[in-house]
Amino acid sequence: MRETHIWNLALILLYFSISFGVTVVVFPKFIRFLQRFKLTQKLRTDSLSGGTAKIFNELHAHKAGTPTMGGVVILGAVLLTVMVSRVLSLMGVIEQGLLNRSETYLPIATLMLVGALGVADDYLNITEHSAQKGLSAKFKTYTLLLFSVLGAAWFTLKLGWSIIHIPGVGDFDIGLWYAPLFLFILIGTSNAVNLTDGLDGLAGGLLVISYGVFAAVAYFYGLPLLAMLCCTIIGALVGFLWFNVPPAGVYMGDTGSLALGATLGVIAMLTNGVAVLAIVGSIFALETVSVAVQLFSKKYFKRKVFLIAPIHHHFEAKGWSETQIVMRFWILGMLVGAAGLIVGIMGMGEGSILSEPKGNEYQRTEPFAVTPLELGDWPLSTPVQIR
Repeated sequence: MRETHIWNLALILLYFSISFGVTVVVFPKFIRFLQRFKLTQKLRTDSLSGGTAKIFNELHAHKAGTPTMGGVVILGAVLLTVMVSRVLSLMGVIEQGLLNRSETYLPIATLMLVGALGVADDYLNITEHSAQKGLSAKFKTYTLLLFSVLGAAWFTLKLGWSIIHIPGVGDFDIGLWYAPLFLFILIGTSNAVNLTDGLDGLAGGLLVISYGVFAAVAYFYGLPLLAMLCCTIIGALVGFLWFNVPPAGVYMGDTGSLALGATLGVIAMLTNGVAVLAIVGSIFALETVSVAVQLFSKKYFKRKVFLIAPIHHHFEAKGWSETQIVMRFWILGMLVGAAGLIVGIMGMGEGSILSEPKGNEYQRTEPFAVTPLELGDWPLSTPVQIR
């Protein structure tokens, strides 16, 4: 029904506008609050490999004192928008808010729980209340592992998921291996985005692209509420970027990067888009691989492959300006994003509204929370009954 598409797109615009408006209005006051209580960026003294971060401090000395923990506002804007949608639902203005067991419970829970971990890490880091400046890597890893186990249990036990889709190849039931895959995706994306968040606007812009791709994939996959949640997050990220583009007035901190990375991984799993994530998130993966290669080379060969890792700092040390690096990485992000979107929509697997119907109808384990998208609304498709 075309009316359904129009209504869904109107809600997407509404939720985007609310989260964007909240961040734009709140951030100036939040930045002043952070400055007043000296909740600002502290330059690290140790490198990832354990030595002194000499090159990093030379490149980023001017950024010391920049307010951080901007992820608090991003997550708060998303949560407030979710609450507004719930109120509208209770008032009868809309049929279903953004809270839905099969589509949005897990992404929202991931965003908030991992965000809380990031808040603790940021606070301990900037106040220097711990010897290692922030939560230890071991504690963060174990906590993320716990969140991942809970998420994997939700997917496998509550939602009954065990299938992954490889575009152009088909669907594969991997059974109990689905849980370890979920753990790898959630922890991997969380840390990859965290490593990428090192230059003004870099991680924020790449996240906008990634969430935009998965918003489209989720909509085509027949998950309109998940698409709306993605666009709500995009609205908050765009509002954040207003204050984060060079020279940044605020950083998202681990509060934002860890939570938004983990949530992106969960959304990829919900849309059966592991392969799409591998394409769309390839810039994040490149950053992570550059760190792994650097650590491996220094440990076993006693030499560095890059001047400094992650790789965006290598280009910075080579003389590229911060704006050049960010813009070029954004361009690469848009290219892989476009490729991922094409693969994601054209190669959808089981559960897609574009997949082959079984008999005369296509079955879903959960009813649509918003009026369903019928295949007859799409060009060159055969109408089927969706229930």
